[in-house]
Amino acid sequence: MGSHAHHHHHEPSGTSLVDAARDALIEAGEQWTEMRGEVYDALAVQPRPASAYDIAEHVSKARGKRVAANSVYRILDLFVASNLARRVESANAYVVNPHPGCRHDCIFLICDSCGQATHIDDDRLTGALVDAAHGAGFADIRPVVELRGQCASCSDS
Repeated sequence: MGSHAHHHHHEPSGTSLVDAARDALIEAGEQWTEMRGEVYDALAVQPRPASAYDIAEHVSKARGKRVAANSVYRILDLFVASNLARRVESANAYVVNPHPGCRHDCIFLICDSCGQATHIDDDRLTGALVDAAHGAGFADIRPVVELRGQCASCSDS
């Protein structure tokens, strides 16, 4: 993979995002079940990182019957493992990967006031982390960097 400082993708949204996610999951050898589809849909409409409980509540309302957060956790973990979603560790929450199946190093900017997470790619920064980890004998590195502060909207007010 060529190293370039920033890369830009056409960001699929709506049904094309769901289609891309379904294709990526099937390509990973997994099934796209009705429940997985509902969890993905619920995650995709969240305005900020959502916990498994938020998603379970959303899916429960949509289904008209209670869905356990545990089964949602398992599906979210599968989505993270398959690159359909990312876990924001410091918030114990999840966001969809805007280009499903695409493996990127990940930098999250998380607002302490409103909870919004902005995802940026900067291969120079994450590349330095990967190099340092390789130097320490680590392999298969997937950097997830989280920076907390205030977003532009909150710092203006």
